Amino acid sequence: MTQTLPQTDERPPGREKPKWYRRPWIVPLFAVAGLFVAARLPFYLTFDTGDSLVELQDAFPETHYLMLSGHILFGSIALITCSMQVWTWLRTEHPRVHRVSGRLYVFAGVVPSGIFALTVSLMSTVGNDGKVGNVLLSLLWFGTTFAGFLAARRRDFGAHRRWMIRSFALCWSIVVNRVWIVLLILILLPFEDTYYDGDTDALIQDVAVASIWLSWVVNLMIAQWWLDRRPKHRRGKRPATKVAVNA
Repeated sequence: MTQTLPQTDERPPGREKPKWYRRPWIVPLFAVAGLFVAARLPFYLTFDTGDSLVELQDAFPETHYLMLSGHILFGSIALITCSMQVWTWLRTEHPRVHRVSGRLYVFAGVVPSGIFALTVSLMSTVGNDGKVGNVLLSLLWFGTTFAGFLAARRRDFGAHRRWMIRSFALCWSIVVNRVWIVLLILILLPFEDTYYDGDTDALIQDVAVASIWLSWVVNLMIAQWWLDRRPKHRRGKRPATKVAVNA
C-alpha cells in the first residue's frame, strides 16, 4: 500500500527566506528616522537655550532646555531602535540583533526619554489641553512598551508583537506630529482674519494642541486597525509537496 505524507520543512512549502529588500517601506522608514534625528538633535547638544526649536518656559529656561535635550537625545535612540524592531528580515535572520536592539529601545530609549517627556510635558507652554495630550502619550508609550517587553519575557510572542506595534505607533507620533502641523496650518490659515481676528499666535496655539492629540490618537487607531484586519488568503498558494511512502 502506498500513502502520501506532507513534506516537513522549517518554513511553509514554497516560501523563501525573507529578503531585506522585500519590505519596500523599510528603506524610507530608516531614511525618515535618520533625517528627523539629524535635523533636530544638533539643536539640543549645544547647551545653548537659544538653539531650542520650541518655546521655553520663562521661569526656568535652562532646566526646560536640559529636560528637552535629554528627551530628544534618548528619543533619537528610541526612534532608530524602534524602526529596527519592525524590520522582518532583521528579526528572522538575526534574532540576536533584534533582541539587543529591543532592549536598547526599552531601557536606553523609552525609559529615559519617557521620563524626560513627562517632565517636559508639565513644563510645556502649549497650555493645559496640550499638556494632558503629551502626558497621556508618555504614559501610553510606557504602558504599551512594557506590556510588550513582559510578553516577550513570557515567550508570548503573539502578544509581544501586538503591543510593540502599538508602541511603534506611539513612538513615531513625534515624526507624524510635524506632518499634522503643516496640514493644520494649511487648513486654518484661511480663517486667520475671520475666526482668529488676525491673531496668528492663537492660530498657532490651536495647531500645536490639535497636532499633539492627532499625532498619537490617529497613529494608535491605524495600528489597531492593522492588528485587527483580516488579510485575504494568498491566491495561487502551492499545495504541500508530497512524498510517497511504501508500506
